[in-house]
Amino acid sequence: MNLFYTPDIQNQYYQLNEVESKHCIRVLRLQVDDTIHLIDGKGNLYKAKIIDAHPKRCTVECIETHTEFGKLDYDLHIAIAPTKNIDRTEWFLEKCTEIGISEFTPLLCTHSERKVVKHERLFKVVTSAVKQSLKAYHPVLNKLTKFSDLVSSKFDGDKYIAHCYPGEKTHLKQLCQAKSKCLILIGPEGDFSQKEVELAKANGFKEISLGDSRLRTETAGVVACNIVNLSNY
Repeated sequence: MNLFYTPDIQNQYYQLNEVESKHCIRVLRLQVDDTIHLIDGKGNLYKAKIIDAHPKRCTVECIETHTEFGKLDYDLHIAIAPTKNIDRTEWFLEKCTEIGISEFTPLLCTHSERKVVKHERLFKVVTSAVKQSLKAYHPVLNKLTKFSDLVSSKFDGDKYIAHCYPGEKTHLKQLCQAKSKCLILIGPEGDFSQKEVELAKANGFKEISLGDSRLRTETAGVVACNIVNLSNY
């Protein structure tokens, strides 16, 4: 299936942007009457036919629409501190998109080694993963957010914080329920500060474990995402 991201599609006829047109016509060498599929990132999957194979402004006609294609039974939001090596964060975004997630928030913490991210670049990584994994929903990617702002904001669902400090913590798999809505916080390489953990707890977050191993930030994010995903099978 040749899949193209078209977030602004509204009508029966649609013109791909220059980048997608080039990929469609120059790279894939598709021609008039060939079939492609479009997604708007909101759950709609369109089957379309090429009617003008122009390499800069390819025009297609939508001939079939599937709504709520691949809709998740759960709502998962992971807020995670970007890693010093941004490639690791991009890997996390890619893999969690493939597994299934609703929303990402890059988190600015006390011990964060990376305090700036290029939102546009990260958005492209997510979009590429959406297309590769044949998903019609595009996860929300929020801007870099201060830890204190995020934990104090309203969230109508289960709230968890994963950290490495000693103490009684319940494994996420024992807390996560099918068709749930949850927000999971994953800290930076140096972990959350004690004050951040206490602030999260004061705002209703439950302390969780992701297992006995000490995980890298991006690995912890993927593990959390997979646990939630498996809880819905």
